[in-house]
Amino acid sequence: MFETRVLSGRFAGRELRAMKCDPRGIEIMSPKAEYLLVKARGLDPRGANILKQECLAAGAEAAVSWAALSLSGEPSDVIIMGNLSQYERILRKLNEQPFGLSQLSGEIRMALKHFENPKEPPVSGKGTRIMGILNVTPDSFYDGGSYYDTHSAVQRGLSMAQLGADIIDVGGESTRPGSAGIPVEEELNRVIPVIEKLSRETDVCISVDTQVPAVAESAVDAGASMINDINGLRGQGMLETAATLDVPVVIMHMQGVPGTMQDAPSYGDVMDEIYGFLLERAAKAEEAGFSSDNIIIDPGIGFGKTFEHNVEILSRLEEFNSMGYPLLVGASRKRFLGDILGKGADGRLYGSLGIAAVAVQKGVSILRVHDVGETLDVIRTVEALKRGP
Repeated sequence: MFETRVLSGRFAGRELRAMKCDPRGIEIMSPKAEYLLVKARGLDPRGANILKQECLAAGAEAAVSWAALSLSGEPSDVIIMGNLSQYERILRKLNEQPFGLSQLSGEIRMALKHFENPKEPPVSGKGTRIMGILNVTPDSFYDGGSYYDTHSAVQRGLSMAQLGADIIDVGGESTRPGSAGIPVEEELNRVIPVIEKLSRETDVCISVDTQVPAVAESAVDAGASMINDINGLRGQGMLETAATLDVPVVIMHMQGVPGTMQDAPSYGDVMDEIYGFLLERAAKAEEAGFSSDNIIIDPGIGFGKTFEHNVEILSRLEEFNSMGYPLLVGASRKRFLGDILGKGADGRLYGSLGIAAVAVQKGVSILRVHDVGETLDVIRTVEALKRGP
């Protein structure tokens, strides 16, 4: 009887070394074990057909639209299926081809690089960083009112720092589904005293969760060193203000506004639309003067998404790494977990930790959570397994 098992391509090099294969052979064969799919959108149909032929010549596969095969003039998406060795041959060939294929070659190369090695966030620490949620509000969906006064908010922030938070995210306006906005002065009165005191008492990075330029500017003056904008820098003046502040900024996707975003969220292709939105907003930020190192992206779990949308996004988180920016995910205790577990926000801790484990495995850079200590245990465990012995 033979001992037979399927191997993870990620450990191909180790297995080949254990077999005492020739070192040069290991170098050649290891990339052949990493099988990846790459999607490119909007190709000239002539280029799509050339790309397909180059893929087949390299021993890979490529799917193009039916319209592209007829050279109808309609742009085509392409999905390439191959291993790293095949991609290397394909990309070399594309450098010599017309119809934008030379540019596509460079984009695919960078996407593969970022997919394999997700970008580190601009925050001190190791591995996946933890952003602790500090709601200085009376009406947030989970802990609204618990830290509404300055003293209790500061103590909560210091406690999260002691438990291992790398970032403390201070927000003064609830953005739960159905919530309404508050006056700017009220938001300032809630968050600025907390940020001032926390910045004096801890070295942990302080983030301000706001959509308002005046609040972002005052928060940075008070000691914050990150901005977390659920509106993706779309508010009037926010892009320009954030660019002048020169701090890391989280650009999040949200369909609609908090008051109505969950009424009837709808997408043609949820992954394509969110990916395209984040790519466009990141490009706008760089055009406005942002350093690429200061951009963090967030697909916006629960913000204008159905249960099915949230599950698909979380199942495919690693695809966002291809963009080349650190990825933040905030799914802690959210409503879709209640749909899975049949529990209220107080009973969703273990579901949240399950999401955290999957997110770390998929290369997420920052987890925005309510439960810092428990999440840190999950991160340490999963990262140890990812590294291997």
